[in-house]
Amino acid sequence: MRIIRTLPELKVALKALRESHKSIGFVPTMGFLHEGHASLIKQSTARCDATVVSVFVNPTQFGPTEDLSRYPRDLERDQNLCLRLGVAILFMPEAAEVYPTGFCTSISVGPIADVLCGEFRPGHFRGVATVVAKLFNMVQPDLAFFGQKDLQQTAIIRRVVKDLNLPVDILVAPTVREADGLALSSRNSYLSATDRARALGVSRGLFAAEKAFAGGLRDADQLTALARKEMAGADEIQYCRVVDPFTLDTLGGEINRHVALCAAVVIGGTRLIDNILLTPNGENVQFISHLDV
Repeated sequence: MRIIRTLPELKVALKALRESHKSIGFVPTMGFLHEGHASLIKQSTARCDATVVSVFVNPTQFGPTEDLSRYPRDLERDQNLCLRLGVAILFMPEAAEVYPTGFCTSISVGPIADVLCGEFRPGHFRGVATVVAKLFNMVQPDLAFFGQKDLQQTAIIRRVVKDLNLPVDILVAPTVREADGLALSSRNSYLSATDRARALGVSRGLFAAEKAFAGGLRDADQLTALARKEMAGADEIQYCRVVDPFTLDTLGGEINRHVALCAAVVIGGTRLIDNILLTPNGENVQFISHLDV
């Protein structure tokens, strides 16, 4: 595995892979890698000849009062995990490498970035869309892998890829959870034992709605009410909504198609997001990437 920190070095390494006709998979991350990231890397190494993982805590997607300075970091652990999983290139640039002096261009993705998390993190998805587009241009992968937990992010990245005709296919892998149901997240490390126990209400609520949906309940309001009941221990429920998984439009009334139930809560000062896909015929959706946009 090569650890690369500069764009010229990355360009040379990728040129060699392409000249060898290697397919390239890409997993962009902010580091502090866990088994959720590992699942994406495994998908990439299984499908592509060479896998590139980036570790970059992107400053442009953090608001002025958010946790950029204390976002968890463990570069040695990240390197060891990537080495163990057969990553070809670990790209770990400094901020000045990604945003050189004079940088002033950004990508605005419209209304899809203003709902759900966008209501509470203004400008966040502009930063996400911009850095992911930059990384796609740097790496030029054939496939890029993202996790379903960040459903809004995946919808936005799909929109950027489609609107800007970027030559990369996006695959979205299922959320990886702890044995008790908590969705894996780097920010889980912020939670005290008491707060972590309260955080389980999020997945309990989603699973309760999923069970009710499988049992025939199709009313969006009743499903969200059922989920919210389990999440009541949170300090704040920022949203809990049934949405279209691609447009993120909030849906009401009777549900007879693929939808997502998405939630964001604040517990002990830590903001957590999660979601679950609801499919009308009991289908097991392994990758939402195969659904029609």
